[in-house]
Amino acid sequence: MGFRLPGIRRLSFSATEAASEAVGVPKGYLAVYVGEKMKRFVIPISYLNQPSFQELLSQAEDKYGYDHPMGGLTIPCKEDAFLDLTSRLN
Repeated sequence: MGFRLPGIRRLSFSATEAASEAVGVPKGYLAVYVGEKMKRFVIPISYLNQPSFQELLSQAEDKYGYDHPMGGLTIPCKEDAFLDLTSRLN
């Protein structure tokens, strides 16, 4: 089970790197928004391969499709549940 992001255009390496630095996301990480207040978390992309995180991605797809209200990946769960999951993945 994988997670695809359709419609993503390819950027040159330098443009991608500059964009990541501008929003505070280091290379190898991904920003996600979680909870009712849409708190932003920066997580390692290695989490995307974990079955428990893939379940969250499936829930996000079911709820939002590929139209995420924050413009980034929105995870539909409570912050404390997300923190619990990510602490187990560390």
